[in-house]
Amino acid sequence: MANLVLLRHLLSQWNKENKFSGWTDLPLAEEGILAAPQTAQKIPFKPEVVFTSPLSRNKTTAWLVLDEMKLDSIFLEPGERPADSKDVPVYVTKALNERSYGLLEGVNKDEAKQKFGEEKIFAWRRSWDVAPPEGESLEDVYHRVLPFFQEYVEPEILNEKNILIVGSHNSLRAVAKYLEKIKEIEIDKYEIPFGGMIVYKLDRELKVLSKEVI
Repeated sequence: MANLVLLRHLLSQWNKENKFSGWTDLPLAEEGILAAPQTAQKIPFKPEVVFTSPLSRNKTTAWLVLDEMKLDSIFLEPGERPADSKDVPVYVTKALNERSYGLLEGVNKDEAKQKFGEEKIFAWRRSWDVAPPEGESLEDVYHRVLPFFQEYVEPEILNEKNILIVGSHNSLRAVAKYLEKIKEIEIDKYEIPFGGMIVYKLDRELKVLSKEVI
């Protein structure tokens, strides 16, 4: 049996300012950094392998929670192995980036709702196959995340490792859809708050034995 946690990054500066972030790289807000100790305490096991994206809000969240857990970590390319067996490997991949919000990146969400309407903004943010202008749909993100997950994460599940994935909202929604077999018409209801996590116990066939939302 493997343990897997999907952890959404802590509050970033643009999250605080209610702006679309997407692929734009920006730091955590002070409130996000201060929330790291409490977030780390909620992780129910010591991670043996971690996956995250190169976006600062994801990498910093991963480092902060591991540091709070008194774990030495090393950031690596997928497939590399740490020289010191005591270091927790943190594999960094663009596959776990947030969806691209295209022309919406940096735009205040309330202002976007006034310009385009709440229904259109909701579809761009939560639906399966509707992409914002020059951006990605969740379907696009799913097909970016899934090959990486199958190649690199699933072998760790088969090895019954304790796994932590620190990602952005839509990359984690894509993983959850795959594991929980969520239908396309139902995925718009699936949300994870900043610093929120989903804890799975999985068997060797990736069947979800239990799920806890924290």
